[in-house]
Amino acid sequence: MSKDPKVPIERPGREAQGALLKDVQDAEKAFLSGKRNREADLESVVRFFLEFLRGFESFDFEGPCVTVFGSSRFREDHPNYQLARDLGHALAKAGYVVMTGGGPGIMEAANRGAREAGGLSLGCNIRLPREQQPNPYLDRFIEFEHFFIRKVMLVKYSCAFVVMPGGFGTLDEAFEVITLVQTGKLERFPVISMGGDFWTQLRAFAADTMLKEGVISADDVEFIHDAPTIEAALEIIRQR
Repeated sequence: MSKDPKVPIERPGREAQGALLKDVQDAEKAFLSGKRNREADLESVVRFFLEFLRGFESFDFEGPCVTVFGSSRFREDHPNYQLARDLGHALAKAGYVVMTGGGPGIMEAANRGAREAGGLSLGCNIRLPREQQPNPYLDRFIEFEHFFIRKVMLVKYSCAFVVMPGGFGTLDEAFEVITLVQTGKLERFPVISMGGDFWTQLRAFAADTMLKEGVISADDVEFIHDAPTIEAALEIIRQR
């Protein structure tokens, strides 16, 4: 007998979800530690599902969303912090939900600007060995154990991405989006760099080395749009 396709999938109850997600400290590290027994891997798969489910249920909102990437290390008195704060404010005033990685630095600044402008401010925080606390300017946030799930959530809801100065994590997030666009897995949503000369060397490497060696095409160099001002960034986003 064929199964009725209208029968809903049963979700784990709240108590079951809580029990499976309660002790997740170092769960990603354990999962990536090498070959394990099948039961341990299946338990990890269930945790992946529950992290995704919690994210989907928490980020049910109206309106277009822009994700802002950037370093956690910039303090309030740094020009990049103020630029991200002004950006978050302008995005919210233009009707965009602002999403970040939920931590300090650029993330805090963008969320802060959005909150100050009366917009919706979201964060996808990550548990780290050196604990990263969610910043205080979030209307909603989820704390993830697994980096790859967090990256999916940062990409899934957004129609544009602004990349501020940052380190390896910021570059990882930016290149993840660019790779998805390049391979046709993601619509060609704009990826916008801000921060002036910070990106000059990277652009030169892409144009003078990667393109020259034939590992990317001429069109690929144009995936990142440079925006010298917040107004320019907003114009790129509106034209998407």
